Amino acid sequence: MARVVQLNISPGGLPKRPILEARVTPLGIAGDGHNHPHVHGGPRQALLLICREVVDWFATHGYPVYYGAMGENITTEGLDPRSLRAGQRYRIGGEVVIELTKPRGPCRALDVYGGDFRSLVWDQRVKAGDITTPVWGKSGFYASVVTPGLVLPGAPISLLEDLA
Repeated sequence: MARVVQLNISPGGLPKRPILEARVTPLGIAGDGHNHPHVHGGPRQALLLICREVVDWFATHGYPVYYGAMGENITTEGLDPRSLRAGQRYRIGGEVVIELTKPRGPCRALDVYGGDFRSLVWDQRVKAGDITTPVWGKSGFYASVVTPGLVLPGAPISLLEDLA
């Protein structure tokens, strides 16, 4: 079963730090900021989800990352990053419903984790929507908020529908 491992916010930029609960609004988690609001945030990029399995892989391969370090609002467990698609709707906990909108295009802020880090999470094939690339899903997925509400760590995540 998929679940929320950690909820994260920051005043803007990386890393995002864990919080005990998240009030999810149509524009993301209350209290979360963006250094570049013309690029990040807004209703179609309200949340960034990254799978724990991706963060753990990078950490075991020597990259100094941890949950929240890649800028995600929600660190998940049990979702296969290779199966994530724009248009999928998920329920998180009892209230919140989100819809994945697009893979996150990583910015230069991630270079702090190593010069090749961005190339390990993003390539031209991801940009083109090619789900067969080996790096699909590693940069995380943006989501819009369909139904706002409260989310706690440990909350279950379930696929509701796939509009892709």
